Amino acid sequence: MEAVVGLLVAFLAVSCGMDTCDGRQNGTQCYGALGGIVVIQLMDNVLETEQYTWTKNKTQILRVRNNTVVFNLIEDRAVFIPSDGTLRINNLSRSDGGEYVLEAYKDGKRFLIQSLQLSIQAPVSSVWLTSKCLSEGEMRVSCSSQGGDSPQYSWTLDGRALADNELLYGNNEAEIITLKQNVVGQLRCSVGNTVSNVTNSTTISSCGFTYMNCTSVNGTHTPQWVHQDNIILCTGTTPPPVTPNTVEGRDDPEVTYADITITQRRGQQVQQRLEEAVEYGQVKFTRTPQQNQLTDDGSMYAMVRKGR
Repeated sequence: MEAVVGLLVAFLAVSCGMDTCDGRQNGTQCYGALGGIVVIQLMDNVLETEQYTWTKNKTQILRVRNNTVVFNLIEDRAVFIPSDGTLRINNLSRSDGGEYVLEAYKDGKRFLIQSLQLSIQAPVSSVWLTSKCLSEGEMRVSCSSQGGDSPQYSWTLDGRALADNELLYGNNEAEIITLKQNVVGQLRCSVGNTVSNVTNSTTISSCGFTYMNCTSVNGTHTPQWVHQDNIILCTGTTPPPVTPNTVEGRDDPEVTYADITITQRRGQQVQQRLEEAVEYGQVKFTRTPQQNQLTDDGSMYAMVRKGR
């Protein structure tokens, strides 16, 4: 038996924020959110530099001479500030990703060349949790996300990381985990990448199971998890028997199973008044049968088993 315990869906919108990157070291890795903003520190001592260029795949993106921008290929969404050497790019697209090379010149000679790698990632936009009770009281919880490149998952319970002894399957970085029967509390899943992080949570209950000693038919006791609907079966108790009603001296209808053989000698009669209804080999008496009247030499042999 599997029963769905809870389905918690929450769409948490994430606004595209602004990422910053220090590109003054050669080989720097920078990240930006798709549709978002990135601000890159390209260089120091801008005032001492006569000219510098910023290129991608040998295509010139930016050229500055004597602290004046003389060329900007993406001027409709990018702004360079010569006073502090920062470049701001708005509304990032996939095509903005790649390797960029900065070259600086002084006295007609190149004195600086350095590169950076810009990676554009789609941010995680929403997270939802689905929980399901399993047949033995364990709980399977899945954490799903919408959007987001290379999402990574993490779990906490009541503000702390899940312990290994609380997990039946999975780990703290899995998308789907199975919790043991005794795990309860506020479960939170976080999904993120280098440009975003979104969380969602749900309350975990015991699925209606209790840990108790069960009594078997031979009287032994075995500790196990039992659903609340099966506690009577576990403890070995049975409901009280139902006493048949008696109306005006007549018993309730009852079913009697019988293998009956009747022998009768020639010329003799068996007088028996029974109001009976036969159904699938069962003789069902609708009222208490009257006493059979047999002749002296008549015989009736019966093996009777009575059941209600």
